[in-house]
Amino acid sequence: MQDSATPRIVRRDEWEQARAELLVQEKAHTNAGDKLAAARRRLPMTPMEPVMVVGPEGAVPLLDVFEGRRMLIVYHFMWNPGAPHEKQCEGCTHTQVAMNSVVRAYLAERDVSYAVFSSGPWDEIAAYRDFMGWTTPWYSTSDSSDLLATRDGGDLRCYLRDGDQVYQTYETTQRGIEAMMPTLQLLDLTPYGRQETWEESPDGWPQQDQAGSWWRRDGRPVAQWIRTDEAAGPGTSCCSQNGELTPNP
Repeated sequence: MQDSATPRIVRRDEWEQARAELLVQEKAHTNAGDKLAAARRRLPMTPMEPVMVVGPEGAVPLLDVFEGRRMLIVYHFMWNPGAPHEKQCEGCTHTQVAMNSVVRAYLAERDVSYAVFSSGPWDEIAAYRDFMGWTTPWYSTSDSSDLLATRDGGDLRCYLRDGDQVYQTYETTQRGIEAMMPTLQLLDLTPYGRQETWEESPDGWPQQDQAGSWWRRDGRPVAQWIRTDEAAGPGTSCCSQNGELTPNP
């Protein structure tokens, strides 16, 4: 990182006073988030017509993706058909790195299953999942009805099962999916934040990148470099072309 401005230096008592003032705002933000979550729990739901997805066992109904649980969270992974691994979406790849078996175990304790859907062909998306070393259930929606269609990908949807009837209860996209990216929340706690040009930061703070542009390095989504050291050609952001990386809600 290049030399840049730093926060001003103060005595410990001044720092504690400033921290206490910020804590008031943080608590208000937390309370506002609690109220928003309460409003989500009061959303109506809409019934889903029967729809099929393709997984390792072939075509199965959406009902089977619940794995017997009452609730289901589905992330829709943006897909570039026929593209090599390094050309797949860096934004969607970023969302999945934290969704390990431990996270899914905690969701299961609350009667929630988690799965990834993608409009790509099953053999392609399964190969990518395996390349990344992920164990999350993935399914192809390439032959599914329009009920599972998204703008391109990068959407998060929630479902509730009542007996054999499935209902959709929620959906979000763009910055709404940041709950899946703890990296971003952790960076927001640091003095320089995400270092992206849209952020409101003091003069001199490093802000050399557009939103999400640093999720790809040397031609690959960053997470792929822990899976391979094979060189990759220059790659452009598939996500920014479709609006996934925009800072708006």
